[in-house]
Amino acid sequence: MGKYLIFTDVHIVGAGETIIDLDPAVRLTQGLAHAVHHHPDAKAVIIAGDLTHHGLPSEYTRLAEVLDECPLPVHVMLGNHDYRPSFRKVFTQAPDVDGFVQFAIHDGDHVILCLDTKDQTAPDHHSGLLCETRLDWLAAHLETHADKQVTLIAHHPAFDTGFTGMDRIKLHNGAEFRDLIAQHPCVKQLIHGHVHRTIMGQTNGVAVAMLKSTCHQIPMCLGDDDTSLAVDEPGAYGVLLLNEREILVLPEDFTLPPRAVKSDAHSS
Repeated sequence: MGKYLIFTDVHIVGAGETIIDLDPAVRLTQGLAHAVHHHPDAKAVIIAGDLTHHGLPSEYTRLAEVLDECPLPVHVMLGNHDYRPSFRKVFTQAPDVDGFVQFAIHDGDHVILCLDTKDQTAPDHHSGLLCETRLDWLAAHLETHADKQVTLIAHHPAFDTGFTGMDRIKLHNGAEFRDLIAQHPCVKQLIHGHVHRTIMGQTNGVAVAMLKSTCHQIPMCLGDDDTSLAVDEPGAYGVLLLNEREILVLPEDFTLPPRAVKSDAHSS
């Protein structure tokens, strides 16, 4: 069984700065400590974008300092708040596919494909894109791994979530992405961040899991066009389990009170 810890939307800011009075670096440190303590057998941590809040080199440096304390391998991805040139200055060993941060993780009969949906030229600065180069990379991997169970991780979702403002800044060429997936039944699971909310469902018959931020969340306000709404609700990460027959995504709210060691709640 393969186990991976999925973080997203960590939004690191400069020392002394906060987001709605929360220090994202403190939250991430707390989340990583929780994850490593409860899941020391995990094979790696994957951070699915929005590594920083402003895309500044100093923010990436602070993130790197936090991640240096993690005993597990860490793979990082880009989101709409990131800035690729600043990221490259600090994370010099990050994967490079024609300039994009895309990579594959192989685990027996499973493959995790991590996609770079950052659109550096987006007029709104926050919507996503998978250009021809990135889609070609994805298509080639799906062809190569047609006999595997494939999980795709991308910061931006390619479909509407009901949060009107966030839907406005989703993956702009989502229809093209969905059409490509539809041609490859090996794709079993999609994992996204971006919306700062736990959302489970399916799109075109493929399972979807969207995970909350480690820091601030979007309030449950379906239909609101504001993309800047934020609330201090529990920070979270996801536990991805790859079994022989199943792919499971278990959300974990790590800032809730400690879990009970013993309970008779399910006794008859």
